[in-house]
Amino acid sequence: MHIDELPTPALWADVDVLQSNIAEMAKRLPGNRLRPHVKAHKTSALARLQHDAGHLGFTCATTREVMGLAKVGLGDDLLLANETVDVNRLAAMAATNARVTVAVDSEATIDAAAEAGIRECVIDIRVGFRCGCEVDEAAELANRARASNIAVRGVMGYEGHAMGVVDIDRRRELVKAAMERLLEAHSLVGGELITGGGTGTHAINTWANEIQAGSYVLMDTAYTEQTDQPFRQGLFLQSTIVSVADKFAVCDAGLKAQGMDHGNPSWVDGEILFCSDEHTNLVPDESLQVGDRVSLIPAHIDPTMAKHQVLHLVSKGEVIDQWDIDLRHW
Repeated sequence: MHIDELPTPALWADVDVLQSNIAEMAKRLPGNRLRPHVKAHKTSALARLQHDAGHLGFTCATTREVMGLAKVGLGDDLLLANETVDVNRLAAMAATNARVTVAVDSEATIDAAAEAGIRECVIDIRVGFRCGCEVDEAAELANRARASNIAVRGVMGYEGHAMGVVDIDRRRELVKAAMERLLEAHSLVGGELITGGGTGTHAINTWANEIQAGSYVLMDTAYTEQTDQPFRQGLFLQSTIVSVADKFAVCDAGLKAQGMDHGNPSWVDGEILFCSDEHTNLVPDESLQVGDRVSLIPAHIDPTMAKHQVLHLVSKGEVIDQWDIDLRHW
C-alpha cells in the first residue's frame, strides 16, 4: 500500500529515520546508560527495537506500560517513574514476572507500594520540575522504605524545565544545578541508580548514570532549534484536503488527532493557520485540490501517539508494516 492510500487521518513513521535514531542513541548511550522512556511511543514493538539495540531496562509512565512490556517479555528492569497510591495497580505490577521498581516521594507512596508487595523503589527528588521530595527528606523516606521491606535502588530526578531550552550554555547551567541536588540526595540515600534526564539533556547530563530519554526515537518539533541534536523527525500525520477556499485549504486532521500542548503542527509545504476539532486550516505554497494528501508534523509525539491505535511504518512512500500502539491508557 502506498502512503496516499491510507484512510486519514493516519499516523505514520519513517522507518529509516526511526532505525537511524535508535542506532545513533545506542552509540551515544550504549546499554544501561539509557533507560528508554516508552511514554514517548507507547508501542511494545518499538520497545523491542530499543531492547534489541542493547537497552534492557525501560522507563514507564503508567501501569499499562509496565504491564504491557512485562506481557511481551520485556520486563528485565521496569521503572514506573510516576508516583501512584493505587494499591490495586501496584499489586498488579508486583504480581508480574518482571522486575518492577517504582518512584516514591512521600510516606503515602511508600506505604501503598509496601501494601501492594512492591519490592524495589527509587526516591524521587524535586530538582526543579514536577514531583519529588526535598533533598533533606530523602534519607528519612529511604529509611521508611527499607523498614517496609522495599529495597532502595537509588534516586531519580527529572530536569524537565531544562529539556527544551535552546541555548546550550543555559541548558547546561540548569542541568548542573538540578543534578547537584540529585547527587546530594544520593549521598544520603545510597543505591546504584542516579536516574533522570531526557532527549534534550542526554548529551549534557553526565551526572546521572542512566538517562530516561524517549522522544529521540521520532522527535518533537520542540527540539528542532537545538542545534546539538543529532536525531531527525520521523513521525507524521497523513491527512486529506477536504475543502479549498480562495487563500487556504482544510485537511481532515485536527486537534483530536495530534498533541497540541506544544503548539500547532508543522508543514513543509506551507503555513499552518489553526487547528480545530477535526480540521487544520493551511495556506499552501502551491495550490491544492480536494482529495490531495498532506503530511503534518505533530509538535509533541507523546500525546499524539496516545490518540491513535495504529502506527504505520513507511519506507520511501510505501507502507511496509503497522504496529498496534498497545500501551495506551493507564
